[in-house]
Amino acid sequence: MASETKASTGTDRKRAAIFQYFSIMALLALCVIGVVVMGVGATPAVEPRLVVRPMLALFAITFVVWILIPLSRHWAGLTGRATLEYLRTFRGEKPAEWIERPARVYDNLMQAPTLFYVMAILMLVTPWADETQLRLAWLFVGLRLAHAGVYLAANHLLLRFAAFALSSAILWVMWARYAVYSGVL
Repeated sequence: MASETKASTGTDRKRAAIFQYFSIMALLALCVIGVVVMGVGATPAVEPRLVVRPMLALFAITFVVWILIPLSRHWAGLTGRATLEYLRTFRGEKPAEWIERPARVYDNLMQAPTLFYVMAILMLVTPWADETQLRLAWLFVGLRLAHAGVYLAANHLLLRFAAFALSSAILWVMWARYAVYSGVL
């Protein structure tokens, strides 16, 4: 009887995980469609310098995560949660996964956001920006903050992926809109 209950509980967990997966993926798909639809059509121009604000916000997020790297590593070393040998060479007995999370989040903030900074600089230099592009910039920053927060706090894979994928879709739409509406081509 106990094994039947255990098997039933395992099946229920699998069903719940599958439901959660497809629910998040469906919501993600709807959001991506919404972003693409939002990106269609030119909107009123805005002062291109306004894009500096989301750039600074993203830099602030990156700076905070950067500060967390030595804090988590030093704390881990001082409390014995990581060996000095590991902290010196990154070889040997690995510490708990969460100790290196800030470094992985920082690595993430050095990847796709670089393309965001390039887009923002192009909008400043050409100069071209519209309301939608500015909204998309802020959405991108908000989703990168959500991605970093989820990664650092709970490391919930599906939520982390959803924030990453949607921020990537926003970046693609920003680049496509720039190519179509900026008049540089």
